[in-house]
Amino acid sequence: MNDQTLYFKDNFFSAGRTEIFNSSKEKVGELDLKSAFSSSIDVLNLNENIVVTGKFTFFSNKWRIYNANEEEIGVLKEKLTFLSKKYEYDAYGRGVFHIKSEPFSREYEIMDELSNTVGKFEKVSGFFSSPAFQLSNFIEKVTNEELIAVVMGINAIHKRRNASAAANSGGGN
Repeated sequence: MNDQTLYFKDNFFSAGRTEIFNSSKEKVGELDLKSAFSSSIDVLNLNENIVVTGKFTFFSNKWRIYNANEEEIGVLKEKLTFLSKKYEYDAYGRGVFHIKSEPFSREYEIMDELSNTVGKFEKVSGFFSSPAFQLSNFIEKVTNEELIAVVMGINAIHKRRNASAAANSGGGN
C-alpha cells in the first residue's frame, strides 16, 4: 500500500471484510472486522496476508497494535479532555503521535512530538450507513496499514464509550 490517501469503512454490524482503496479507486487491501462481539481487526494486503492487527486486551481501554509476527508495535490510548477528542499513539521506538479533533468535527489531525502534521483522517459518511474513512499519511515511520489500525482503534474507543453511556443512561427505569 504505497498510495498515501486511502479509503476504508466499518461494516454496519462491525463484522466481515471490507475493501481498502487508494485515491485511484484501486483495491490495495482489506480490513477484516473479526466479529460483532469483539473489537479486533486485521489489515490484510492484496495477497490476503495479515499485515497488522489491532485489538483491546482483556479489561483494558488501550488499543494495541501487532505486526504480522504477532509482536506488539504500538499502543493507542484516549487522553481525557473536556470537549476536544485527543488520543496518543506510541509507535514503539518510532515516535509518539498525538491525534486530535475539535468538538463535533469529523476530521482528525495526527501530529508528531514536534507538533508537525504527519497525517490526517476524517469520517466521510456514517449517518445512515457504516462509517467510512479517508486517511492521508505523510510519513514513512508508520505504515498505512498501521495507521488504518489506529483509525479503527479510535472508532472502537468511540463505540465502546457510546455503548457504556447508553447502558448507564438506561439503568434507572
